Amino acid sequence: MEIAFEHGTAAHCEDGVTANLLRFYGYDYSEPLIFGLSASLYFVHLPFIKLAGFPVTSFRPLPGVIFARVTRLLGFKIHKTIFFNKKNAVKKLDSLLEKGIPTGSVVGMYFLPYMPIEYRFHFNAHNICIIGKENDNYLLSDPLATEKVTISSRDLLRARFSKGTYPPLGKLYWIKSLPKKEPDMDQLVRKAILKNCYRMIHEPGPMPFVGVNGFKHLGNKIPKFPKIYGEKKAALHLAQLVRMMEEIGTGGAGFRFLYAAFLQEASGITGISELNDFSQRLTDIGDQWRIFASEAGRIYKNRSSEDVDYQTIGDRLKAIGKQEELFFTELEKVIKDNQKK
Repeated sequence: MEIAFEHGTAAHCEDGVTANLLRFYGYDYSEPLIFGLSASLYFVHLPFIKLAGFPVTSFRPLPGVIFARVTRLLGFKIHKTIFFNKKNAVKKLDSLLEKGIPTGSVVGMYFLPYMPIEYRFHFNAHNICIIGKENDNYLLSDPLATEKVTISSRDLLRARFSKGTYPPLGKLYWIKSLPKKEPDMDQLVRKAILKNCYRMIHEPGPMPFVGVNGFKHLGNKIPKFPKIYGEKKAALHLAQLVRMMEEIGTGGAGFRFLYAAFLQEASGITGISELNDFSQRLTDIGDQWRIFASEAGRIYKNRSSEDVDYQTIGDRLKAIGKQEELFFTELEKVIKDNQKK
């Protein structure tokens, strides 16, 4: 049994699953547009939540939020559920597939045997789409894979119920019904941009860990890593930061490039030509994130030059934060100044 599902690759797994699911139902939206509509360009450093023994640094909201936000905005009705019983989780998935319903799932990457070994670590926020079953194997559309892949029922169940930070609990999500009318994309794009600006510069309030505040908080903390953790663990913490930025989702630079592409598309949708300039500015900021990741990686591998150390990259992160605060502040003003009468 295989659902006639068009597989597509993507820069980010949840955007890709969302785009592929919507395309299955006849709605062809680009990945940047989906990411932008979800207002999910974010930054948060959570010292009280640990992944692999170190604080979580994230550049996006929790798994499932992008799919839920975008489908709600566009008028789709969806269903999502978690399970505490593995047999019920298998039964529900098989029932959906028998009805010809492609089904999204959140899984742990460690238990996906088709993934390259360097990507198989304990990260419980990867999104896939399950599109068929044959004997004891399931057919998947994973946006990070170049083509459809198969996985044994045992491995899929282990991935759906992997343990650790943010356990997925067998989570499934799917589309129940289609929009009753065409969305006003112009207004949706404007509102989404304003919401993303709000989340980055206003919503954090005095909280030091989130939005633009998080850059300064983590930037001040990085130079203290060797004292806090010792040299070996400090380097491992930097390695985790780079992994969160470059391998988990699309992280620091990748999400900036994705949102920059959205702003370029948004310029055509809204007629606000200044958004093209903001697209280029954010691309430049993405380049700064790549430099940050490169320098942090060299310190971890003990290959850095004398002029690059923990203080250097801490200062670089704070500088990026100032650029992003100015970027979102000015982007918000442009959208508000161009609001439709």
